[in-house]
Amino acid sequence: MLETERLFTHVAGDERLTKDDIFSMLSNRRRRLVLHHLHRQSGTASVRELSQQVAAWENGVPTEELTYKQRKRVYTSLHQTHLPKLDDTGVVVYDRDRGTVELTERASQLEPYLHIQSEPTESWSVYYLALAGLSALVVTFAWAGLFPFPMLPDIVYAALVTLVFAASAAVHTYQVRAATVDPDSAPPDSARPNPNPLDETVTDGGEGDD
Repeated sequence: MLETERLFTHVAGDERLTKDDIFSMLSNRRRRLVLHHLHRQSGTASVRELSQQVAAWENGVPTEELTYKQRKRVYTSLHQTHLPKLDDTGVVVYDRDRGTVELTERASQLEPYLHIQSEPTESWSVYYLALAGLSALVVTFAWAGLFPFPMLPDIVYAALVTLVFAASAAVHTYQVRAATVDPDSAPPDSARPNPNPLDETVTDGGEGDD
């Protein structure tokens, strides 16, 4: 089947990925690095380019300082294992003849998982619920004229409630942006250079990074 036909098939059959599919694909560090680099390159890259960049991230060195063995190890695992798996799931189209990899529309379902580095520690849903309850109490007490609310105009309490919600939203937005990884930067995994990828913990049902 021609690659254009395969790409059309993936897009036309754009079904939602299951949680098992997502966790299976992203449980492997090497596949996460591949997907991150493809996003950086507008969705298309050669297998050679992918293997060089992934090897550089894994070994914590620039691409020009990679050894032949480091490049070859990653190239072989991408070609034989990881790219076919991503292709089978419909996340990429892997053209073995041309040696190219292209993201499909289905890959967009993985972006929230790839670009979030860490979850905020606060439970914002609970916080906003509590804040709404407190605001309701303030409005109720002010309406009933209970002390000390009659001492200030109602507009003051309305302004205070608005200010608290605005400040909370600003802090929430800051934390979300701080936890989001810029797709143009190196992935979070690259902050953990591994001089010997063969020592990676085996994941994905017995499948290691190699």
